[in-house]
Amino acid sequence: MNKLILPILVILSLPLVFQSTPTEILKLKIFDAFVTTPEPSGNFVVLNIEEGDVAREGGWPIPRRSLAQIQVDLINKGAIGVGWVISFPQADRMGGDEVFAQTLGYTNSVLAMFENPNGQYPKTTGTVIKGKNPGGIPTQGVVQNINILQENSSQGIASAPVDIDNLVRRIPLLLKTPDGYVPAFGTEVLKALTGAKTYIITTNDNGIQEISVRGIPPVKTDSLGRKWISWVDTPQTNLKDMDVANKFVFIGTTANGIMPQVATPVGLLEPHKIQAALSESILIENSPRIPDFALALEILIFTIFVSLTWFVINYLGITKGVSIAIILLFTTALSGVFSIQKGLLIDFSWTFISQFITGAIAFYLNFRKQFKLRQQIKKQFEHYLDPRQVKRLQDNPELLKLGGERRRCTFLFTDVRGFTSLSEKLEPEEVTEIMNKALTVQVECVQKNGGMVDKFIGDACMAIFNAPLDLKDHEDKAIQTAIEMQEAIKELNKELSHPIAIGVGVNTGLAVIGNMGSSTRFDFSAIGDAVNIAARLESSTKEVGVDILIGENTAQKSKFKLKSLNPIKVKGKDKYLKIYTNI
Repeated sequence: MNKLILPILVILSLPLVFQSTPTEILKLKIFDAFVTTPEPSGNFVVLNIEEGDVAREGGWPIPRRSLAQIQVDLINKGAIGVGWVISFPQADRMGGDEVFAQTLGYTNSVLAMFENPNGQYPKTTGTVIKGKNPGGIPTQGVVQNINILQENSSQGIASAPVDIDNLVRRIPLLLKTPDGYVPAFGTEVLKALTGAKTYIITTNDNGIQEISVRGIPPVKTDSLGRKWISWVDTPQTNLKDMDVANKFVFIGTTANGIMPQVATPVGLLEPHKIQAALSESILIENSPRIPDFALALEILIFTIFVSLTWFVINYLGITKGVSIAIILLFTTALSGVFSIQKGLLIDFSWTFISQFITGAIAFYLNFRKQFKLRQQIKKQFEHYLDPRQVKRLQDNPELLKLGGERRRCTFLFTDVRGFTSLSEKLEPEEVTEIMNKALTVQVECVQKNGGMVDKFIGDACMAIFNAPLDLKDHEDKAIQTAIEMQEAIKELNKELSHPIAIGVGVNTGLAVIGNMGSSTRFDFSAIGDAVNIAARLESSTKEVGVDILIGENTAQKSKFKLKSLNPIKVKGKDKYLKIYTNI
């Protein structure tokens, strides 16, 4: 079964190594669920131009003179900068462009550009690259603002690319053109606030590592320069209240049908709210990011936790193993949640799923193995052990010590005397009936005293005491069994047409007890000199003239009053054996 762990690991790791759409979406959804939402920085506010505002101005677009007045009102209300997440690609039909342009120059102002494949490449911004060529995400072109507005403000791209599930989560801080780099709107806002002139791009072997501007801590990004958005609930206001003191204002419209809403993990949002979230995210310490080493770490976590799950279920047993496997599952889940909440976006979801699958497979294989073993134990011992002892072995198969163990036991052999002559006198059916009755009463005596009937050899019977389960005073239990067997045969003879007699040999000593076959098909038995001596004692009973012969080792431990007999010499032994019988 252990040979299965490697192919299972390989198969389960494939979706992790070769990201498929379902696993990628699952990973992103997990990140969405557990990424924490930090408090607003206090530097920004979102101003919504509402449906009623548009109606009062006679529709969209709002005249530039009105926008200029909004700009002036915001400055008078204490705004430290204004970001218009609105593009102005055409001149105002009412001739308000110069006035609007003039007011843009009163404070830090940023205008939005939106990507358009048929547009033009925008003017690039100054960048300093530390390292190799960083690459990045290219832009195909944008819808530009008219020149007079460009001259009095800075610009940033307010488009937001979507992930595989069509949700916005990651926005490139800089987009690449043939001539250089163009900032995202939210990035340009922070640059404008600090008065910086250039962006600094730091690279490593994987691509972009971080992007920074003067006055702001470096922003960790992925290799494409993308920043994961923390969906901060930036305060909102409107044209009536204008609660904007000491804040940079992101302006956009929430009027129906003007600016398309974009799907995000927190719902549909207008572009100005998304760009505000980007600026907020840049300022957050330890904000969420997928590190360059994410895949390597995910594979390492996967290998460790999945292997541990397989190991504990297979080597610690079903009950203890499953309990620990469940703890490992919770550990994986909690580690993933903790990591994500700390801003390190490491995917634990596939490891969790793979642990469950691996645990289920290991449980099934282990359960099937245990079930087969229980059935095998029942088949092997149900006719030779007390049912309670069989149940105990089924519940604790390790007690069998399959493969063999050295153990001190007492061995009992019986044999029907004159079996050959009896077979000659009677029909086979009669002989079989007599033997079945004789062996039945012998088995009953063995089981009554806690012994195990190991095997039948023709008319002979072999029993073991103190195996497979421990048996206190097994020497006396064996002697007691021998005495009860003789009494049981005497009672049986009262109903038999042809009375029989048995000889019993009992001996104690070390022997190898356990599986004498394989792990899947075994024959529980005993091998050793003590076993052979017990058999030789039984065959000597008729010669000595007693029904029961007991070996020296058994007699020394017994509490029975025994009679010492003259030593005998048995086959295979050079020395004489001290023997005893019951009184």
